[in-house]
Amino acid sequence: MISTPTVTIHAEAKLPTRWGEFRIIAFKNTIDGKEHVAVVRGDVRGVEAVHTRVHSECLTGDVFGSLKCDCRDQLEKALQTISKLDAGLILYMRQEGRGIGLANKIAAYSLQDAGMDTVEANEHLGFDDDLREYAVAAGMLDLLGPASIELMTNNPSKMQGLTSRGIVVSSRLPIVTPANEHNLFYLQTKREKSGHLFAV
Repeated sequence: MISTPTVTIHAEAKLPTRWGEFRIIAFKNTIDGKEHVAVVRGDVRGVEAVHTRVHSECLTGDVFGSLKCDCRDQLEKALQTISKLDAGLILYMRQEGRGIGLANKIAAYSLQDAGMDTVEANEHLGFDDDLREYAVAAGMLDLLGPASIELMTNNPSKMQGLTSRGIVVSSRLPIVTPANEHNLFYLQTKREKSGHLFAV
């Protein structure tokens, strides 16, 4: 008998942050085998139009403050925004480097240092531009139970990935942060080649 892929809640705890009080919920799953988390503000169950950020892990940006991307800026903007609301959530997905993994992302960085853009670097390494998948994120949202979400993203493929799995996305909320000299070309490439919706 073939088992049905599942997403389950493993643990939950309070998470006081510099932006206020949240809950952090750890999930396990049989889809990708990785541990993902949700950072939740208030009670989202049954609530319409919950501000939601689906954020892909970025060790270099989120942890070390790399200026090559806008990941940390977007994460902090989402936390700041949600901290002012009664309800909101961030799904922190373990999909480093748009799904190619940390070591391959560093290899792609090296190719970008040599002149390739982010899409060309991924393709040179034998990967598509974006390998992220949203079945686990949809399963997490099903368990958290918002009636619908307002998705904080510039990436239309995130909306498609969630809606195709039954998540009701009532609107898209742009999450735009200032560019810098190190990530300007990267942001332009995301807009021009990956279809991200923002002005640079």
